[in-house]
Amino acid sequence: MSKVGNEPREAMDYDVVIVGGGPSGLAAAIRLKQIDPDLSVVLVEKGSEIGAHILSGVVIDPIGLDKLLPGWREAPDCPLKIEVSEDRFYLLGPSGGVRLPNVVMPPLMNNHGNFVGSLGNVCRFLGARAEELGVEIYPGFAATEVLHGDKGEVVGIATGDMGVGRDGKPKDSFTRGMELRGKYTLFAEGARGSLSKQIIAAQKLDAGREPQKYGIGIKELWLVDPSKHKPGLVQHSFGWPLSGRTGGGSFLYHIEDNQIVVGFVVHLNYKNPTLSPFEEFQRFKAHPMVRDVFAGGKRLSYGARALTEGGWQSVPKLSFPGGALIGCAAGFINVPRIKGSHNAVLSGMQAAEAAAGAIKAGRAHDELADYDSGWRGSAIGKDLKKVRNVKPLLSKLGTHLGVAVGGAEMWLNDLFGLTLFGTLKHGKPDYASLKPLSKVKPIVYPKPDGVISFDRLSSVFLSNTNHEEDQPIHLRLADPNIPVAKNLPLYGEPARLYCPAGVYEVLYGDEVKKADPRFVINAQNCVHCKTCDIKDPAQNITWTTP
Repeated sequence: MSKVGNEPREAMDYDVVIVGGGPSGLAAAIRLKQIDPDLSVVLVEKGSEIGAHILSGVVIDPIGLDKLLPGWREAPDCPLKIEVSEDRFYLLGPSGGVRLPNVVMPPLMNNHGNFVGSLGNVCRFLGARAEELGVEIYPGFAATEVLHGDKGEVVGIATGDMGVGRDGKPKDSFTRGMELRGKYTLFAEGARGSLSKQIIAAQKLDAGREPQKYGIGIKELWLVDPSKHKPGLVQHSFGWPLSGRTGGGSFLYHIEDNQIVVGFVVHLNYKNPTLSPFEEFQRFKAHPMVRDVFAGGKRLSYGARALTEGGWQSVPKLSFPGGALIGCAAGFINVPRIKGSHNAVLSGMQAAEAAAGAIKAGRAHDELADYDSGWRGSAIGKDLKKVRNVKPLLSKLGTHLGVAVGGAEMWLNDLFGLTLFGTLKHGKPDYASLKPLSKVKPIVYPKPDGVISFDRLSSVFLSNTNHEEDQPIHLRLADPNIPVAKNLPLYGEPARLYCPAGVYEVLYGDEVKKADPRFVINAQNCVHCKTCDIKDPAQNITWTTP
């Protein structure tokens, strides 16, 4: 990162620096203070407050919270009050669907004992507990640079300079970033974090692993007619509107106060460059078995995030000199369960225990090898190992056969600890999966009705992400010519479609003749999903913190 100001940055020293205020980062901070109240711990979060950039509305397995804070259910500000009351699974077709009997679903798909609610509220709850224990939390500060020592070890992070204009020059409001230095630095940035990505590449942490796989998850929060609300109802579906060769699924979670979270996941190894995950989500809400739930309701919020889906095979080495990866930065989501927050909390705790032990022994800036070597034998590893072949089977066999064979595989694992396949490989990375435009049938999407389905810009307005228009563009092109010279003729420039926020456009000097095209980046629309960083077929786009 270029340094705009010439003056030196202020530096502060801590025992542990944590990047990211999600479940894993907050769990790590809490656990460190539980082990040794005298440890100095700082946590930086790019959102304006803890929970601001969390895509809320989840089913949460409480195993992590139970271990971290055993009395959380009795707390006055308990963030989860609705237990799952009913599970439903559907296979959808264009005009109807079939409910799958719960008895045929593998036991680990059962949500009995889990909670539905707001992950943002869970993070705010954890943030309050962390502050009570003495953790310093700095929201509104994005970590933009990894600091290294003389031997290449990680010694902390620097926050970004603030008050920089679009031209890269300091404005009157310019404030220099800070250096936060620690004996260990834990990276809890979530999926495809910008600093985590750099560290994985620099330290070759993914050597010998399968490529990380990703999905894009899009969610909306709705206030619905009370007569249509069933607190605790969890509904998952797969099939339409996605084709049988495109992985993904959908969900409706009935949380508190007549609110429903509706979401849609598209696996980013899809092949048709004309596919738009956002439009597929809007089509899903219009399905006859779904639409009526939202009739007369009001959409309250919108968001999108990348999901790590590689699982057991794709988790990189987690420790490196001076730090570790935790949570979704490490890739601990259980894909068939669509759950990762429980593993995020557990990984934060495990890394905290390793760091606290190292500091107590007088160590600093070395590898937390116990954390890296221990996770596969822990509850996290046991959770992920059982489902390690589900994602590869969906990719290889398609949705219908993949679900059937993957379900049988999970049953065998649950009942006998057996697998038919060993450990399957994922194959090529997601950015390499697109077919040329000439070899696919273009998908034509209906126009939004403004009642159930919406356009991107009205959705971005509800996303709780704000950027000053006069700030440097945080979406960097390695080669500005590639979008028009290569991606447009070959793929129709898929960034126009995979971005769920209308960040990328191709505009023409002559719209009729489609002449004189130019690639436009509307960076102020970005909702921080990082799909462009993952899916761009030329790997030409780098997402950085705004």
